[in-house]
Amino acid sequence: MSGIPFPGARTIAVANQKGGVGKTTTTVTLGAALTRMGRRVLIVDLDPHACASVHLRFYPDDLTHTVNDVFAEGEVNAATLWGTIRYRHAQGFDVVPATIRLSELEVDLRNRRGKGAILRETLAHVRGEYDYILLDCPPHVGILLVNALVAADLLVIPIQTDFLALHGLKLLFDTIKVLNKVLPSPVMYRVLPTLYDRRANACARVLELLSVKMQERMFATVIGMDTRFRDASAQGRVIYEIAPDSRGAKEYEALAREIERL
Repeated sequence: MSGIPFPGARTIAVANQKGGVGKTTTTVTLGAALTRMGRRVLIVDLDPHACASVHLRFYPDDLTHTVNDVFAEGEVNAATLWGTIRYRHAQGFDVVPATIRLSELEVDLRNRRGKGAILRETLAHVRGEYDYILLDCPPHVGILLVNALVAADLLVIPIQTDFLALHGLKLLFDTIKVLNKVLPSPVMYRVLPTLYDRRANACARVLELLSVKMQERMFATVIGMDTRFRDASAQGRVIYEIAPDSRGAKEYEALAREIERL
């Protein structure tokens, strides 16, 4: 784990500097899969683009309170804060939506002491209410990603099974190396192959290379191409609401079981 642990939920950050690798799909679908297993789940959207929020039909323009409140300057009353920024999804998990205002945090927090641990300290107030807290991270290195990695017990890195996607790993691993120099213990991470096309030899080759390079740091679960993910996103739903028996739905259930065993 990446810091002194608080009792309660395992906190999982989902991150990759490269876009289009299934990061948000992984966050919301894994959250739904864990919920279907009877686990208590909180999804926190840390991406200023608010893709996870919109995917789950929580629209930032309609909301007075978002995850941005966590980073507000001054003393924060935890009971009041968590009573206003959490929303319940129809599938049974809780969501803390994002807002475009998160993009201003680099400036807003530039002189704030302990700014890298704000999220971790705030989550401490609700960790006992959940089994899992999932963090959908922004696709760039900055204060939000640092907060997510400091708070996380596990980093899940979705990687599209494409040769170009392999190059996107270096920046993230460089960030992890820097953080590991100051954290009490190293960031634990696992790579998740995504968007795997079983018909393409190139995908099979990338999967083989990943397996050799990552070894035990790669999940056994592989997430394949499934058009039902796109259908679900277009409807503002998770895949279990429209196609619970689809291949993609079953693969994320397998991932949830694998995470349970870690």
